[in-house]
Amino acid sequence: MDISPDKQNIDRVFSNTSYFIDFYQRDYKWNEEPVKRLLDDIFYKFNLEFENNKKLDPNKEIITEKYSWYYLSTYVTNTVAGKVFIVDGQQRLTTLSLILIKLFHLSKHYSSKLTKWLEGKIAGHSGFENEFWMNHTKHKSTQEELLNGEKALQDIDTFQGITAQNLVNNYSVISKNIDKSLDSQQKFETFCFYFLYRIVLINLSVEQTDVPMVFEVINDRGVSLKPYEIIKGKLLGQINKVELEKDDYNGLWENQVNDINDFYEDEIDDFFRQYLKAKLSDTRKDGQRFDGDYHREIFSENVNGKLHLNHNESGVKSFLNNEFKYFTSLHIKILKYYDSYDDNQPYVYFNRLNDLDGQFLLIHSACKLNDEEDDEKIKAISFELDRLFSLLQLQNCYDSNKFTEITYSISSEIRDGNLSELRKVFDKYLFKIIGENRSVRVAMPFTYSYFKNTGINLNMRFKRYFFTRIEKFLSENMNLNMKHFIGDLVSKTGAKTGFHIEHILSYNDENLSFFDNDEELFERERNRLGGILLLKGKDNISSNNEVYANKLKTYANTLYWNETLREDSYKSKLDMNSLKKKYKLELEPYLKFGQEELESRHKLLSKISTILWNAESEEKVL
Repeated sequence: MDISPDKQNIDRVFSNTSYFIDFYQRDYKWNEEPVKRLLDDIFYKFNLEFENNKKLDPNKEIITEKYSWYYLSTYVTNTVAGKVFIVDGQQRLTTLSLILIKLFHLSKHYSSKLTKWLEGKIAGHSGFENEFWMNHTKHKSTQEELLNGEKALQDIDTFQGITAQNLVNNYSVISKNIDKSLDSQQKFETFCFYFLYRIVLINLSVEQTDVPMVFEVINDRGVSLKPYEIIKGKLLGQINKVELEKDDYNGLWENQVNDINDFYEDEIDDFFRQYLKAKLSDTRKDGQRFDGDYHREIFSENVNGKLHLNHNESGVKSFLNNEFKYFTSLHIKILKYYDSYDDNQPYVYFNRLNDLDGQFLLIHSACKLNDEEDDEKIKAISFELDRLFSLLQLQNCYDSNKFTEITYSISSEIRDGNLSELRKVFDKYLFKIIGENRSVRVAMPFTYSYFKNTGINLNMRFKRYFFTRIEKFLSENMNLNMKHFIGDLVSKTGAKTGFHIEHILSYNDENLSFFDNDEELFERERNRLGGILLLKGKDNISSNNEVYANKLKTYANTLYWNETLREDSYKSKLDMNSLKKKYKLELEPYLKFGQEELESRHKLLSKISTILWNAESEEKVL
């Protein structure tokens, strides 16, 4: 490897070289804190020297003789086809260029003879155009407006993105600090000589073949980049620069990454983890290697033997054009359904409500490259995951650790598989968990005896989710709009606008008498799903001792499921009668509510559950 270190002062750094921002580099993301820290470092050293020499006239010879040089940092460049690219250091170099712009404007304020010199340190001239030495080509208009100084900072257009915004914001920070520090022309001019002649950087010029390695080492020892940013450098760094620009691999990368990160900050890192686990892990333990520095794991001997991305230019180009492009697009598609409810893909959003992010792993696993059935697979897998989770919950067989383990097992079995095989695989693990939990051999997905006592064992979020699904089922089949948004029913828990679980049977003497005054039996029974409802706002939840007849009045104009307890929900309601007939549901009002009514209500929920989750409810336990 050929690395050429070169000690340079700022006068030489910004002299006759235009620096282009390499694909390795992020946007200009420095904010006020690192900018102020850089200014503090520079002015601390300068102020010490100035106190001892402030009576001296500012010029190059005096500054060189009396002021010691100050090492600032190292920056790394790579020259290809006559262009000098910044591999590392653009954050600092961009900030230094903003300082120069401020000094240029201050020189005009003081009518200093240094104005032309300072202007030449910011940009050179090519015909009628300025060519900035620190060449943010996509944000040149912002740089020009800062240099012209004709607009107020708040009026400068920063629509191009975060780099433009930070150029303007950081210039404001620099301007305020320098105005405060350089309060006389003599101090200003002395500082200009000091800044340009005595601030030193080391330039490391590296060959293209060495860039990825140097880039990673530098960032390991400095401010760490995100894993995906390092992957970008290591992948794109293997492609010939001319071909890289001609085929715009950087544009491909940035478009896909930005589209994913628009949903959630650094979501692209989650994409890579899910994709790698989906395609390369068969067990939870095996998948955990991608939870940390997955960018290192990609280039490990084991993983590279499957991905072929290390020291393989053709392999990298093929990956970017094919797997990366397709599976990031697939991830974006899933995120859209995950982020907001869509009637065509409802189960992705349902899984989000239950924090079942394993659907990303499973969908990436099942879809093969350019899969023509990916929409169908998204729908089928998100439904099967919701079905598996809900049927385990409803039969008191759910265990979070075991559920995560079988998610990887399912992923392994459906990888690049057929749509028609999905139910078979999911049922295999559904039966397996129920069988292990109940110590029996299971042949059916849903059994009433396992559901019979369900209620108190469930967490509040799943109870709200369960009744939300019941509510959606009723609204669809009675041709009515949902009264509340699905996500609100599950997630909102505020005292006034949230949704809360309500016992139909309050704790009072009348209700206790229905259970032979057996308090233990009463408590167990009233907590079953057949004995609870979902109501909006704690203010709407009845008092602890209210009798059923009074509670029944409060259920009017609440959720449809609550209203099915009331007689007026059945009068002249053709859609209600059609629903009962279509699914053979024994829906009926209750003027009183005791042990028999609760059991009837619970069985009704069991029947609706078999419809919702496509699970015949029969006693077929062997």
